[in-house]
Amino acid sequence: MSQRTPVSVGVDSDADPITTEVIRHGLIAAADQMKLTMRRTAVNPVIYEIQDFSCALFDRKVQLLSQAETLPMFMGSMSFCVESAVSRLGEANLEAGDIIISTYGYDIGSHQQDMAVMAPVFLEEELVGYAASKAHHLDIGAKDMYCTDTIDIFQEGAIFPSVRLYRRGELQEDLYRTLIANSRLPKTLEGDLHSQIAAVRTGQRELVRLITRYGLPVFTASTERMFDHGETLVRRFLEAIPDGRYTGQGAMDSNGITDDLVPIEITVEVKGADVVVDLTASPPEQVGPINCPLAATVAAVRIAIIAVAGGRESVNQGHFRPIKVLTKQGTMYDPKPPAPIFMYAWPSIAAVDIIHRAMAEAIPEGVPAGSGGDICTIVWWGKNPDGTLWGEAMDELVGQGAAFNRDGSAPLMHISCSNIRNTPVEAWEARRGFIVEKRECVTDSSGAGKYRGGLGIDSHYRALEECHITVPFERTKTPPWGLEGGGAARTNRFRIRYPDGRVEEYSKVTALHVPIGAILEVESGGGGGFGSPLQRDPEAVHSDIREGFISEAAARRDYPQAFGSNDSGS
Repeated sequence: MSQRTPVSVGVDSDADPITTEVIRHGLIAAADQMKLTMRRTAVNPVIYEIQDFSCALFDRKVQLLSQAETLPMFMGSMSFCVESAVSRLGEANLEAGDIIISTYGYDIGSHQQDMAVMAPVFLEEELVGYAASKAHHLDIGAKDMYCTDTIDIFQEGAIFPSVRLYRRGELQEDLYRTLIANSRLPKTLEGDLHSQIAAVRTGQRELVRLITRYGLPVFTASTERMFDHGETLVRRFLEAIPDGRYTGQGAMDSNGITDDLVPIEITVEVKGADVVVDLTASPPEQVGPINCPLAATVAAVRIAIIAVAGGRESVNQGHFRPIKVLTKQGTMYDPKPPAPIFMYAWPSIAAVDIIHRAMAEAIPEGVPAGSGGDICTIVWWGKNPDGTLWGEAMDELVGQGAAFNRDGSAPLMHISCSNIRNTPVEAWEARRGFIVEKRECVTDSSGAGKYRGGLGIDSHYRALEECHITVPFERTKTPPWGLEGGGAARTNRFRIRYPDGRVEEYSKVTALHVPIGAILEVESGGGGGFGSPLQRDPEAVHSDIREGFISEAAARRDYPQAFGSNDSGS
């Protein structure tokens, strides 16, 4: 059995609170500058439009100082990237001007396409911290441009295990050429890699500027006080939860190779101001790529807890201190190399939802009902007229679950991806040979309840050129759940209407050929309801009918009290 306990310095800082707050916001601004640098310089719209990346700053002990508001799924795993680089290279061997890259999934907690770029930060000759970026690259040499059917990590892209791309400021030309040669989209990889390097250098500059302004002793004392505050915030939330063990259950649709459901059980144990999230009952390591490396598992747990306990503050290392993660090596949430991990994000999403489902037993007013539970990704690629390849990716929004005092939100990204976006229609049509024929919220796609869930959406894409696609859809078999008597919502679905009239439905499929004229149809899931539907305000029911959120037929079925009858007597 393995476990990961977040670092805790355990000192009582007497730093000035005002100085601490100024430094904290300076660190947040520095991470934001890294983010802006990437968005303004990236080639790939997955980075500059969708924001499928993250930037962060760490102190010398690899404690998180600040992280840009981009992809939450990278929130808890960025430190693993830096720790693995320091472990492989040795802290004493790091020098000013070094820039390190890693694509090894078991080190970075992602599939190989999520390349990590890291750099030590020196103040004069003293190592004071690290700047890091992790971003999704469209292709880095996997068996296909995106995969749902890999059977080992060697099929999932080129592996660069924390190697220096720059040594003392000098580009390592042989390594650079090797890296670029391992991509089907070399120009895109080259541009996005330089975007990450620019972001890391921005972080180095801003961290040095802050430390120089206040001096290292004041900066260190202030960041320790900042960590203590983050820890206190989370512990106060945990103390309000009744002590106990709470278990949530869910399932993955399949592992990408076989089509059987993969059941998942996660236990959340709260004791005083500490929480232990136990994944040791996870299913065994899977033959398909839905295994989730330990770093990603820890990140998913941190997202789930901080989402409800973090007080909407920018996260730092202190927020993680009360959280312990238990896993069992050789299971889906702690696999051993070379088990495939290409679809690591999907079990991560499932873990966040199942943890919240477990916590609902203790604090039903503290977590929402189930959401669409997916990001409904489609990855597309084809040939340009000159024979070179192009590639794109698209995520879709899902309905969000209702809470104890409100309806579910309009379609948004899943909470684990809540700061990323789907590509705007205008940007999509301008870049590729597709017409977006439909994108609309769907009547009756949400779960009924005292507070109803958010709606799912339908999106239709007509292909104007031949291409291939990979579809890694999840939550197509298990509907988003309601809480406290609320109803379930519709599931996710994907199908293709072929020019010859055939209609085929898919869940996970890799490198599927799409002919000209085919229509790709995405139905994203809705959000579950909260509370008995018989307790919903009749005026809210009629408003929903007028707005097209629910049909009159569904309203009469689920909300009879709005039409002068209530058989339950509620």
